[in-house]
Amino acid sequence: MDKKSAINIANVLSEALPYLQRLNKKTIVIKFGGNAMIDDALKNSFARDIVLLKQVGVNPVVVHGGGPQIGTLLERIGKESTFIDGMRVTDSETMDVVEMVLGGLINKSIVNLINHNGGQAVGLTGKDGTMIRAKKMELRREAPELQAPEIIDLGHVGEVTSIDPSIVNALDKGNFIPVIAPIGVGKDASSYNINADLVAGKMASVLGAEKLLLLTNTPGILDKQEEILTGLDAKKVKDLIVDGTIAGGMLPKVSCALDAVHSGVKTAHIIDGRVEHAVLLELLTDEGVGTLIK
Repeated sequence: MDKKSAINIANVLSEALPYLQRLNKKTIVIKFGGNAMIDDALKNSFARDIVLLKQVGVNPVVVHGGGPQIGTLLERIGKESTFIDGMRVTDSETMDVVEMVLGGLINKSIVNLINHNGGQAVGLTGKDGTMIRAKKMELRREAPELQAPEIIDLGHVGEVTSIDPSIVNALDKGNFIPVIAPIGVGKDASSYNINADLVAGKMASVLGAEKLLLLTNTPGILDKQEEILTGLDAKKVKDLIVDGTIAGGMLPKVSCALDAVHSGVKTAHIIDGRVEHAVLLELLTDEGVGTLIK
């Protein structure tokens, strides 16, 4: 290594120091999804980021999705995927596949990758210790021609009713890294598939997390000139929604981030998971790789 490269590394480490000091013993909830879950280099860089954070005194909690992988396995067994307003209609057979893919294949592959990079990860679903209580999500549609709202049955698609953080807190104290699949359990012991962004946001609120990070396949929130916006507060976000700058698939992520911030999470970050070491770049550098909402 030449002297210039060595100095650059020293500068990076020095820049990270105040961030590390502020985050020491703080909890960070990270929603892992999108391209970062598919590309091998991105998966490995994510795992190394999580291990490094734990090593320097931060408590990372990982919540992961897995929609594309679920779709692939359903297709392989000859079962067609049906979506309504972006949500997968989940009958009992589909729910079995969701549990196999989310709670088994994906969850354990993330756990294995973190452990391979020197961490101590433990995989969970919301059913473990009845951690995530859920209820059936009701999708309502209203139209002028309807006398009453239409209730659409999505099957085993759920929403969070409560989270018991005791298992996660115990793992954090034991120097383990929790990796959570977004499956909840109902009062009747039914399983529910829950949006991973929503679970991450609720988990961050319940844990009193310092930060919520949502990994996406976009650079963050962009203005109409395609420039990244950051340092947004609730009022600015609402203005951007009204004028159409924030629309489409970004709306639910922004809504999740705002809910978390309103519930006591210090800041939420929508970051570009297609960038290697996106988590460290967002948390430990001045520039970051996404949008911060405070």
